[in-house]
Amino acid sequence: MIEFNFATLLLAGVTFLLAGLVKGVTGMGLPTVAMGVLGALLSPATAAAMLLLPSLITNIFQLSGGAHCGALIRRLWPMQLAIVSATLLSSGWLANGHSAYTQLALGTALIVYALWTLTGRSVAVAPRHEPVWSLPVGIVTGMLTGATGVFVMPAVPWLQALGLEKDELVQALGISFTSSTLALAAGLGWHGALPSVSLGISGLAVIPALIGLFAGQRLRRFISPPVFKRYFLICLLALGLEMVIRAI
Repeated sequence: MIEFNFATLLLAGVTFLLAGLVKGVTGMGLPTVAMGVLGALLSPATAAAMLLLPSLITNIFQLSGGAHCGALIRRLWPMQLAIVSATLLSSGWLANGHSAYTQLALGTALIVYALWTLTGRSVAVAPRHEPVWSLPVGIVTGMLTGATGVFVMPAVPWLQALGLEKDELVQALGISFTSSTLALAAGLGWHGALPSVSLGISGLAVIPALIGLFAGQRLRRFISPPVFKRYFLICLLALGLEMVIRAI
């Protein structure tokens, strides 16, 4: 049982402030940062429970203010259905405390995501191939979400490969992250891994996450997002390597 003392609360506040800042600058990264930092110090299930409300609220802000949401939902619903289903089916790994396996999976996911993005690789998906690959991408994303609490791979590279306009891509990421967050919450709740104290801290964590989000959006005007993202990914790579080494 995790004791949520002042040090834990301070750690959570700083982590979600940083995670919101990253999301504000780059448009993604809140669950990745939160699970990467908190998952290295707390149980993965506890860390995942703490990120639910900050992730959901910041994704709602990301979804708002655009005109593409309805069309994107109609286009992406098979992938989202696969994400939700696979997350529910695999959430027992995270909820039941298989810490060595989940730490290894989380560290590996962070490494793969960081390396993929750092290499700057881009893949274009032909429209005729989208229906064929949407379900497998959704299933793999959901399995990793349920096992690690991180829902960026392979959903983010896949959505980037669809040739969406900038505003469409931001909203598509928001849709995918929202589906993953809700599915993760349902999966953890199904397995009894949502203690009220974790949800209470999750509610409090919304405040620093939103502060970081809005600060990051303003900071984006003054710094180069690619440069910021490069250093962020290098830190993420180092964190993933540390988690893999510790798990094995």
